[in-house]
Amino acid sequence: MSLIRIAWRSIQQRGLASFLTAVSMALGVMMVVAVLSVHGVVAKSFRNNSSLGYNQIVGARGGRLQLTMNTVFYLSKPVANIPYEYYLEFVPEEERRAALSHTLREELHAAQWETLNTAMAIDSQHGAGLAALGSQFAGELLEAQGRQQLDLERGGKFSQFTAFAIPVCLGDYFGPFRVVGTTPDMFDQLRYGPASDQAFEFSAGRNFKRWTPEHGYFEAVVGASVAREMNVGVGDGFSPSHGDPEGDQHGDQFKIVGVLEYSGTPNDRAAFINMEGFYLMDDHAKPIDTGELDEDTAAPPGAAAPDGQHGRPETEPVVQSLPVEQREVSAVLVRTSSDIFGMLMADSINKSNVAQCVQPIREITLLFDEFVGPVQLALLVVTALICVVSGVSILVSIYNSMSDRKHEIAVMRALGASRTTVMTVILLESVLLSMAGGVAGWAGGHALNTLASDQIEQRTGVSINFLSLAPPLENLDLWGMGPIIGLVSPELWLIPALILLAIIVGFLPALSAYQTDVAKSLGS
Repeated sequence: MSLIRIAWRSIQQRGLASFLTAVSMALGVMMVVAVLSVHGVVAKSFRNNSSLGYNQIVGARGGRLQLTMNTVFYLSKPVANIPYEYYLEFVPEEERRAALSHTLREELHAAQWETLNTAMAIDSQHGAGLAALGSQFAGELLEAQGRQQLDLERGGKFSQFTAFAIPVCLGDYFGPFRVVGTTPDMFDQLRYGPASDQAFEFSAGRNFKRWTPEHGYFEAVVGASVAREMNVGVGDGFSPSHGDPEGDQHGDQFKIVGVLEYSGTPNDRAAFINMEGFYLMDDHAKPIDTGELDEDTAAPPGAAAPDGQHGRPETEPVVQSLPVEQREVSAVLVRTSSDIFGMLMADSINKSNVAQCVQPIREITLLFDEFVGPVQLALLVVTALICVVSGVSILVSIYNSMSDRKHEIAVMRALGASRTTVMTVILLESVLLSMAGGVAGWAGGHALNTLASDQIEQRTGVSINFLSLAPPLENLDLWGMGPIIGLVSPELWLIPALILLAIIVGFLPALSAYQTDVAKSLGS
């Protein structure tokens, strides 16, 4: 009969005690596996998603990490907003000119010229009485508009350093998910993945557009998790909740025109709406301070107030988009044309009092190195101690049984078994109990992960299943063994660790068996 079979028969003879001992070890290993798997998968999610095709975030001054967490992962509250005109400093001349043409200042100019034309028409019919006034007013308008045109005849201050810039507006919710106001460039230009070369694809529908005859400014795209959890799809509509998942719903409804394919990024857990429609919802327009308008553009006495529709082509929507002065953005996602230019641009932005520029990869790396790494080590130590305590229970169980097994050991010795053989049988018992508990604990830990997979995916964008192993602990340096530990999944270290633990805790009972007095035990 083999030694392993003898050890197994001995375990069976103490069935209840052996079962409880194995359960104790299983609970400890289950805790280790669950912590390593969940924490490792979440850590990998943060690292993989620290760059989603852009390398800088421009937002209001405040907490750099908060800006990163809010903009990249949609996990925090917006710091504050920056003026829309500051975002236009990142776009080319043509786009900037088109945006700035729709301002209150421009509409006042249009109203002034209309008033002047009316005055000149009256002047031509009733004599030259208004000629002097018309000439003076025309001169003032030309001078003021000339200064404004000089400002329009340039690209954004940082446009030469920028490959693309995508604005985002945050603050609303669709159920528990964040609503992101942005432009179609979010999915037309943005790429994700380790090499930032994967385009976002749609499982259904298409990307939203700035304006369409069917839906106007109110089109939306939802992530894969949002579509599944909220049970919505192409053709459905939703009204965002203002400021909080339980907040009041806006009266405006956005029509879903596309559902994103699952990407494993935070975008799976967000609903994206046309930024133009975002501005038109209640309480989203910035209040206008009339003192901000250029005094040179003030309408002359008797001029008609602009109605917001002056010069509107018939192909444009009836509802006009919000003027620039009433717009703000939460952040701007920037892809710089080169790293060197990016550093120069970041220095210039950070010296201003308007905004700050952060590198998301750097902020996420600092978060893990300074905060997550020590917490990860602490959790690993705590879970390891749980396994050690379970190992001590094996020691106590086997050691307490030695007094009842002295006769059995003496018989084995009398039949020719050596002291080493007896000692090996006891050590094998310890190893079998430890490994049985370890296998059960591993299965239990992964079963827990499978049950919680929907919640994990909803909060991190990472999908895990029963066979998902914890990723290597890349940011953990345990007694200088970081490079070794980081090569494989830490779960694979459980096998040699449990065997070593079993040998250590089984050594004392084995030594007791080794020292058993055969003559005395047989006589009793």
